[in-house]
Amino acid sequence: MLNRRKFLALGSALGLAPATLLAGEQDFWVVNRTGFTIDEIQVTPHNSKDWGDDILGKDSLADGEKVEIVFRRKEKAKLWDLRVEDEGGDEYIWYDLDLLAISEVTLFYKKGKATATFK
Repeated sequence: MLNRRKFLALGSALGLAPATLLAGEQDFWVVNRTGFTIDEIQVTPHNSKDWGDDILGKDSLADGEKVEIVFRRKEKAKLWDLRVEDEGGDEYIWYDLDLLAISEVTLFYKKGKATATFK
């Protein structure tokens, strides 16, 4: 079960770090309540043109599981875009997430529509 993960740096666009002591203000949890498995998660600054690498790598995020996304302390971007891809290759995107104000993103899928709640 995938409960908590620290991510290594995956490039300058993501700027993620492995140690809690280096955690940034943008750290947040992704909770999967979609009813399906998420195979990819990508997070990028809103002004970036590239999604970058899949944060989950070879892992996936099953329905009911959650994962922590941890940023480097030096990361300064406020607004971020979140992209997830399900096991069938369908993608769902949320734009302009203020990760300085959001600590958890819970993803849902009902009646053919992906939604999210933020806290």
